[in-house]
Amino acid sequence: MPFLFTRTKKRPKRPPTLQAFELEVDGQLVMFHLKHHARARRMTLKFNPGIIGFSLTLPPHVKQAEAKRFAESQTPWITKQLARAHKPIAFMPGATIPVRGIDHIIHHALGKRGTVWVDTIEDGAPTLLVAGKEPHISRRITDWLKQEARNDISLSVKTHAQNMGLAYDRVSVRDQKSRWGSCSSNGTLSFSWRLILAPDFVLDYVAAHEVAHLAHMNHGPDFWALVARESPDMHHAKNWLQRHGSALHRYGA
Repeated sequence: MPFLFTRTKKRPKRPPTLQAFELEVDGQLVMFHLKHHARARRMTLKFNPGIIGFSLTLPPHVKQAEAKRFAESQTPWITKQLARAHKPIAFMPGATIPVRGIDHIIHHALGKRGTVWVDTIEDGAPTLLVAGKEPHISRRITDWLKQEARNDISLSVKTHAQNMGLAYDRVSVRDQKSRWGSCSSNGTLSFSWRLILAPDFVLDYVAAHEVAHLAHMNHGPDFWALVARESPDMHHAKNWLQRHGSALHRYGA
């Protein structure tokens, strides 16, 4: 009796397994995207400056825990890549800076008085025009950004305080390095002027966060419930600050 052979269909190739994890490097939360590759013989790390993150290619047998240990061992190299991505950007003509999360090109407006205003004069892109002598451009832009930050933050604080039925003493805007906002026991709310560089929903979240501290001087469940009611974009804003917040400190250097 002849043997019968049956043809089995080839199983479709599985797509590469994609995973990710985050590590804190020099106070910044950095994302690592993992990709298992059938032909990979060793782990390789690649920097993605566009997203300020890294791609980590792994051999098929490597687990995420091992990949994380490898990434941690590469901290010096990772720090160098992040430093290059966060090169200081001076407030000078031709530079691009974000204002309320939207990139603006700095343009020196000759023949005008020493003021700063927004227009669209280059290919329809938002432009920050600065009048006066060139040596004063950086200071004028910094002063203008601080005033814009004070205006936006003060309005947001006032709105949230009214909504929560809370009273505050005053609003202070400074160049804080370690935190985006703070609330003192005497009702003074302090904020970083660099929040004006971030999208509106980020500034509004930080304002709601600090106002909520007037009711709860802690980060307990009641505090977060109050913030969540006032700031529907709370989680989105926190995530944005974790990923992009440290880069805001490079502007104006």
